[in-house]
Amino acid sequence: MKSILLVEDELVISRVLKVYLQKANYQVWQAVDGLEAIQLFDEKKPDLVLLDVMLPERNGWEILQYIREKSACPVIMITALGQTDQKLMGLNEGADDYITKPFVAEEVVARVNAVLRRSAILIKDQETRIYGSLKINFQSHNVTLHGLEVLFHPRDLSLLLFLAQNPNQTFTRDQLIDQVWGMDYGGSDRAVDLAIKRIRKTLENWPPSEGEIKTLRGVGYQFCVYKKQ
Repeated sequence: MKSILLVEDELVISRVLKVYLQKANYQVWQAVDGLEAIQLFDEKKPDLVLLDVMLPERNGWEILQYIREKSACPVIMITALGQTDQKLMGLNEGADDYITKPFVAEEVVARVNAVLRRSAILIKDQETRIYGSLKINFQSHNVTLHGLEVLFHPRDLSLLLFLAQNPNQTFTRDQLIDQVWGMDYGGSDRAVDLAIKRIRKTLENWPPSEGEIKTLRGVGYQFCVYKKQ
């Protein structure tokens, strides 16, 4: 059974969402402020976090930052702040989806299902793959190069994991946005180009003889592997 940490200080909303999530066969833990959310996240290690922005003690942006510093756990932001810049801020800071109040509980459950499906694709092989001197563990999301751990922005890591799960296959920007950013992403597809640029910079010491992230002009990107163990 997958587990959800529901962080919402409006008790009526929290109770309704808990009922719907439990009907969908999720285990649900509830937090009503930022400090309780952090405590439960560390203690329970949920599969997904539903996170309100306006919270007592510590707000949702702070909690999202805390989560992203230590985990790739999927996070869906829930807030009354519906402006486009707020949504983009959440997505750029590492949120996996963004739901604006008021909402229908069935929609929240559907989005939870969708985000967890995308997350499952990233770890479907639950193993370590070695591409020459580059090693990727798809369960722990740990990446090492020449034996040293390399760190990525959460969204960049998700993109690398997806590409590495499908070596030597070409994906368009739209396909990568659907798989990594989600179909509801409202930003520019330039986000893919920028993420690829950052990944290449992080992996600049990966020998070209072993592999590369190749650009196919006018088509998309490909995680090319020339040396695999």
